[in-house]
Amino acid sequence: MNSVVLIGRLTKDPEMRCVSGSQMAVATFTVAIDRPVKKDAEKKTDFPRVTVFGRQAENCERYLAKGRLVGIQGRIQTGSYTNKDGYTVYTTDVVADRVEFLEYGDRKQSGGAEAPPPDMEPPEGFQQMTDDDIPF
Repeated sequence: MNSVVLIGRLTKDPEMRCVSGSQMAVATFTVAIDRPVKKDAEKKTDFPRVTVFGRQAENCERYLAKGRLVGIQGRIQTGSYTNKDGYTVYTTDVVADRVEFLEYGDRKQSGGAEAPPPDMEPPEGFQQMTDDDIPF
């Protein structure tokens, strides 16, 4: 089984590109995820790179920005390449099947979570939530 669920904050704005030949949108970004640590231990953070395809990639590029909290569901994918010095570099990425915007707002807005205007519809494939919808 290859399944991963992550919650973290973007370390920078998503980078968007199109796959040559198919014109499919691809967005990549990195999230900061704190590891649980014992009391009085030094905090540790992981920074996995996330890749998203298609309409979700377009929505990520449009609505996500550095510092935004996201939930990601997907799979781990490993790979390798040879760098310019001739050394093999191994990579581990998360390929997202689903990205949940846990803080909502237009990318051009700054700061943390802002509620969408009442007349604004969420992006296609997403549903709007209120604090009452959250079970915790």
